[in-house]
Amino acid sequence: MVENAADATLVRLDRSALGEAKSLLFHAYRHEPTFQYLFDSNRAGYDQRVRATLREGLELHFANGQDAIGITEDDVLVAVAFISCPGSRIALVDQFNWRIKMMLTAGLSSTRRYIEYHDQVQAVLPKDLHHHLPFIAVHPKYQSQGYGRMLISAVENICRESPGTCGIGLDTGNTRYLNFYLKLGFEKVGEVKIGNVVETVLFKRVN
Repeated sequence: MVENAADATLVRLDRSALGEAKSLLFHAYRHEPTFQYLFDSNRAGYDQRVRATLREGLELHFANGQDAIGITEDDVLVAVAFISCPGSRIALVDQFNWRIKMMLTAGLSSTRRYIEYHDQVQAVLPKDLHHHLPFIAVHPKYQSQGYGRMLISAVENICRESPGTCGIGLDTGNTRYLNFYLKLGFEKVGEVKIGNVVETVLFKRVN
């Protein structure tokens, strides 16, 4: 899949893009209230715990053959979205190697919090087969240029090409992003309390 919009190019990503994607996601998520709670931003080593979580999550994502798309400008990756396919949503509690690596790098308490958060979000989403969007980010320099909408549109197209899926699920603890998703047709299906953060769980049906 390659599409052009002005100077931007939409492409499918493989494992060779892991380094760039991890860096982009780190800068997008390290200031998010949910991540700050999950990985205890008040304790030394916060950045390392966030980096470790993203690294292990992306490694697992690619190892399980899940979809990833990106937007490039002048061959620089400026936006990414990682999509978990229906029927392949990874149960983190069953991923023994992932848990061991997470505990060794992010720590036991952060790993427990992350698994609890993951399970709570999954419990709110529809039980029907659906795609899930665990990570999405646009570099700050390239925000407000329509790249977020471009990513979501590409994700919707992937869903339409996949038989049996009923839509896309995601969650956010950031009110700014909440309004963005609501404008794109996502509906609020529930809330999850993550420490002192209220995480909104959203879903969009895609026909």
